[in-house]
Amino acid sequence: MQQHIGYIFDLDGVITDTAQYHYLSWKQMADEEGLPFTWEDNHQLRGVSRPRSLEILLKGRQMTDEQKADMLERKNRYYQDYIQQVTPADLLPGVFDFLSEAHKAGVRLGLGSASKNARTVCERLGIVDLFDAFGDGYSVVNTKPAPDLFVWVAGRLGLNPRQCIVFEDAEAGIEAALVGGFWAVGIGPADRLGSAHWIRPDLSQACVADFPLPPVQA
Repeated sequence: MQQHIGYIFDLDGVITDTAQYHYLSWKQMADEEGLPFTWEDNHQLRGVSRPRSLEILLKGRQMTDEQKADMLERKNRYYQDYIQQVTPADLLPGVFDFLSEAHKAGVRLGLGSASKNARTVCERLGIVDLFDAFGDGYSVVNTKPAPDLFVWVAGRLGLNPRQCIVFEDAEAGIEAALVGGFWAVGIGPADRLGSAHWIRPDLSQACVADFPLPPVQA
C-alpha cells in the first residue's frame, strides 16, 4: 500500500516573500513611536509571531499592555493595506509547479504559518484550493520554535509527524519541525538552515522525488 505523505509549508520566504511589506508596516509604526527600526532589525523577526516581534522591536522599552495592543493593531492594519498589492506573480520561483506536482501525486498539502493574514495572502496568490489543511496565527497558542502549529496541521491532514515534510526558511521553523519529529527542508542558505534534512535555495528545481521518506513503522 502506498504510504500517505504530507507537505507542510511556511508562507513567507518559502511560498512568497512579503518581508518588504512586513518591514514597511513595522517601520511605519516604529516611526510613529520614535523607535529605531532598520532593514537589518527586520531580519530578526523572520518566522517570529507578531507579539514576539514587537518585543524584539521595543528592545526593552517598557510599554503598557494597552499601548502594545494598539501598536500591534496599527502594524497589522498597515500590513493588510500593503498585501492588497499581492498577485499570483508574487509566488516565488517554482512554487506553483511544485505544489501542483505534489497535489497531483496525492501528497496532502498543509500551510503552517505564524501569520494571521496567511489565508488572505494565499487567496491573493491564487493557491488556497491546493491546500488540504490551513494553519495560521489563529490555530495554536504556542508559536515557533514550538512545534505546535506543525503538529496541528499534521493532525488536520490525518498524518503523524514522521509522515510529513516541513518546508521552512527560518531557523525557528526548522527547530519547530525537528522538535516535533518532522522531516525538514530548509529553503535558503545552509549556514542558517544546516540542521534541516534537505536544503534547497528555492523550489524552482525541486520535485517530489527529491524528498523520499522511509516507511513509517507501525
